[in-house]
Amino acid sequence: MSGTTTVTQEQEPQGPSLARASGSMAIATIVSRASGLLSKLLLITIVGVDALNDSYQVATTLPTMINELLLGGVLTSVAIPLLVRAEKEDGDRGESYAQWMITMSAVVLGVGTIIAVACAPLLTELFIDSPDAKPELVTAFAYLVLPGIVFYGLSALIGAILNTRHVFGLPTWAPVLNNVVVIITLVVYWLMPGEISLDPVRMGEPKLLVLGLGTMLGVAVQASVLVPALRRTGFRFRWRWGWDRRLSEFGGLAFWVLLYVALGFASMVVLTKVATHDDGAITVYNMQWLIAQVPYGVLGVSLLTALMPKMSRAAAAHDTDGLVGDLAFGNRMSSILLMPFSALLTVAGVSIGLALFSHGRSGLGGGEEIGTALALSAFGLVPYAITLLQLRVFYALKDARTPTIIQGIIVVVRIGLLYGFLAISPPDKLAVGVSIAMSLSFVVGALVGQVWLRLRLGRLRTGYTAWTICLTVVASAIAFGAATGLAWLAVRVLGIESRVAGAWVEVVVQTIVGLPLSFLLLALFRVPEVRPAVAKISRLVGRR
Repeated sequence: MSGTTTVTQEQEPQGPSLARASGSMAIATIVSRASGLLSKLLLITIVGVDALNDSYQVATTLPTMINELLLGGVLTSVAIPLLVRAEKEDGDRGESYAQWMITMSAVVLGVGTIIAVACAPLLTELFIDSPDAKPELVTAFAYLVLPGIVFYGLSALIGAILNTRHVFGLPTWAPVLNNVVVIITLVVYWLMPGEISLDPVRMGEPKLLVLGLGTMLGVAVQASVLVPALRRTGFRFRWRWGWDRRLSEFGGLAFWVLLYVALGFASMVVLTKVATHDDGAITVYNMQWLIAQVPYGVLGVSLLTALMPKMSRAAAAHDTDGLVGDLAFGNRMSSILLMPFSALLTVAGVSIGLALFSHGRSGLGGGEEIGTALALSAFGLVPYAITLLQLRVFYALKDARTPTIIQGIIVVVRIGLLYGFLAISPPDKLAVGVSIAMSLSFVVGALVGQVWLRLRLGRLRTGYTAWTICLTVVASAIAFGAATGLAWLAVRVLGIESRVAGAWVEVVVQTIVGLPLSFLLLALFRVPEVRPAVAKISRLVGRR
């Protein structure tokens, strides 16, 4: 819920193809996140944390947000279920419907892209109102990256069609190619002589063109590599026009999903307008958010993926006890899996920022600013995961209205906090305020969602869940207190004077000591959810 969040619908098991592809998908997800992180590290190193990077960050978020408004939310909530239904019901196994979907999407995305490019200065004005920002540079980048709207949308749609045809690996690997193209683009940008001028901004500057067009090319590659895979499934494209009657059945759901996405869009508009009052703030926010999302992307998403079918089946069978049990289990597991990482990001946030982001043009100041924002906002990781899990419960109940209302509450609170921090934060600390505002809004979302589900489903075993969360907090605090002490001692014993080298030592020690110790303490505290892992480790040790 950093900006826009799409809706996951129940999907039936896809048979052996999904099982065979699961390993490749897991590896691809890790490689994609690693390569994405590498591209961001290069960006910070080469470009720095300043108005130039801020302008690039603002412009490159526009295609993704506009794609969500045009297609993203409806694709996930409406198009994908209908693709599966068409495959089962239609004589051609859904091929004509898929052709129609590509035709309609290409038209909508194409028209939307033309309008967006034509309105690039207006979009810049919408997102930026600070006199210290660089609207001309944002607009220049926007002209170059906004054509990526078409490729973002078609990449998601073709990937969905491939999934319905039991092809899972390549759609998961395609973003890696995007990251590789961006990395190559950054290297070329770095090797080129000259600088991008800020006053005045000249659209034809080679470095500006390389950075903007290279970014858009990465998305184009991500979409284009899927086309041969689609053809190998036997799919042949032809233009199809008209209206599919099945869409009418999903009109109400699509309305609430679009409103949900629009609220997220409004939230990101306000966040960007606030953050651009300080040079580098939007870059700092984006980088700390990228790091904070790594543990959730690896652990939280896996948990949601595993629980969603169970919750959907329980809801379909009107098994309220089963649904509540799955929700309570998910809340507890989110805490157990993510609280130690939240503690790590809190105590080692500044060190992580210095270790990863203090190189090149960013310098120690940029790395420290990113690390500070990360450390002070990491408390939002667990509430973020719990909020998304709660929303999935409503979707399992086929209720798209309530998540949108909760999203509205979160956005209202977030906007109030953003403007509050803008009013009270020192200019050079605005990035920290923006990051804290986001995390606090997730706390509110988790509380509102819990109360709403309590009214909807009855008792939610909240006391048991709260006790588990308390145990994870205590275990994480003890573990990382000890790890931080050992890290401090290691730096002193080794006599390290370099801040970056010392930061690396601190991160390594706090990670290899704090995380295992946290889970060990949870086992000693006899937290039930940890028992299967403890039993498996005991069996492995016993075999030796």
